[in-house]
Amino acid sequence: MLIEFELNGKKCKTEADPSTRLIDFLREEMGLTGAKEGCGEGECGTCTVIVDRKAVHSCLMLTGQIDGRSVLTVEGLAGENGELSPLQAAFIKHGAIQCGYCTPGMLMSAAALLYENPDPTEDEIRTAIAGNLCRCGDYSAIAKAVKEAAEVLRRAKEEAINHE
Repeated sequence: MLIEFELNGKKCKTEADPSTRLIDFLREEMGLTGAKEGCGEGECGTCTVIVDRKAVHSCLMLTGQIDGRSVLTVEGLAGENGELSPLQAAFIKHGAIQCGYCTPGMLMSAAALLYENPDPTEDEIRTAIAGNLCRCGDYSAIAKAVKEAAEVLRRAKEEAINHE
């Protein structure tokens, strides 16, 4: 099947088996290995990507379902020149990346939250990342990182508006 979609901000058109799991398509066909396979059942969140600005478990989605849609992976969070996004930088600053296995999924769940809610409370952050399991259990550092990134993004938006 020919599928057309946007991947990390770039238009794509490729032949793909529509019944292939999205995680396998992204990792094996597109070479994007940031999303990890954890449980394969949508329970751990390590495979989280964003489809049309919503966090989804890519182990539960089929490639045919992304036709005509927008997909963002952890590789797409960084800027054009490879600079870290405010969310990625805050994860590093707050030590929210201990073993790193959950980090891509956590980042994507947090990014989806910030698209929807630029000023989340700690409870809203914890709810948004509840579908992601952290082996190290450092949810407090993750929540602090997301809160700081939200503040940085809000300030940047305000500055951009003030410069118009």
